[in-house]
Amino acid sequence: MSDVGIPDMIGLCGVALLITTYGMLQFDRIDPKGFWYSFNNMCVAILVTVSLVYNFNLASMVIELFWFMLSVYGIWKWRSGRE
Repeated sequence: MSDVGIPDMIGLCGVALLITTYGMLQFDRIDPKGFWYSFNNMCVAILVTVSLVYNFNLASMVIELFWFMLSVYGIWKWRSGRE
């Protein structure tokens, strides 16, 4: 097994946040239309992308790009509904 570097640790933090957010969603502890769901998912995309910059995988990078864009849209939609 190779050494786990800082980019890997950052990516794993993103995975932990993803699992936590998904668990919160399943246990009705977070609103899927609310700010925190989209914000957490945006952070997940950023954190996992950091690890992908160092250990590139095209398919995963495409997923993270769309994950980020959809999360930003969710935040924008949430904010628009509050005005």
